[in-house]
Amino acid sequence: MGRRIRVQRKGPGGIFKAHNKHRKGPAKFRPIDFGERHGYLKGLVKDIIHDPGRGAPLAIVEFRCPYKYKKLKSTMIACEGMHTGQFVYCGKKAHMQIGNVLPVGELPEGTAICNVEEKVGDRGRLARTSGNYATVIAHNPDTKKTRIRLPSGAKKVVQSHNRAMIGIVAGGGRTDKPMLKAGRAYHKYKAKRNSWPRVRGVAMNPVEHPHGGGNHQHIGHPSTVSRSACPGQKIGLIAARRTGRIRGGKPEKKSKEESV
Repeated sequence: MGRRIRVQRKGPGGIFKAHNKHRKGPAKFRPIDFGERHGYLKGLVKDIIHDPGRGAPLAIVEFRCPYKYKKLKSTMIACEGMHTGQFVYCGKKAHMQIGNVLPVGELPEGTAICNVEEKVGDRGRLARTSGNYATVIAHNPDTKKTRIRLPSGAKKVVQSHNRAMIGIVAGGGRTDKPMLKAGRAYHKYKAKRNSWPRVRGVAMNPVEHPHGGGNHQHIGHPSTVSRSACPGQKIGLIAARRTGRIRGGKPEKKSKEESV
């Protein structure tokens, strides 16, 4: 009987869990309250820090508590152009400025936004990675919903009350620089989780993987597998409708100018 394959071992977690010992904490908006819903709150960017395992820098923003005589600190994702000593305004009546947090329904069409709430009050879920942003496409005042374009290109409809930060997430171009050597990849993924190096299945022994074994590296059987296959077999192209390259395609229509 073969061993449990890597996919089976990753399920329960264990050694594959995220390394969060040195993390600085969750990056979220401040909890929504009466002040943000009807006016605005003023915050001060105290520091911009690095969070191990995260590509985007974080901003420590200090707010004055609206109910008690004390100050509250929030850890937010920093956007491009944010700096220490900058004032950040959060609320419905805040003005348009890089780093301010407003409901998406208050923003004009074409605005670049980041850290968008998926549901009202979840404190930011979409467009959070370095260099990414979403775009406001259209508003529907009747249903109080807003259509946005996500970094993947997909379009999503969210509530107009959902908050978002104006601007692009800082740290863009981080992945453009090549790693050049394995040692840098080692330290990168050491801060994230145990997901490197990733050994190919055909390079393993037959006891460790369904694709392993043989006098040369080959799978030896079709790489497609049934949706109802048992966990030890579920590797490769799971429930694939088709395989291989898409050859041919629709011919391009020539314009009238080219035909002339």
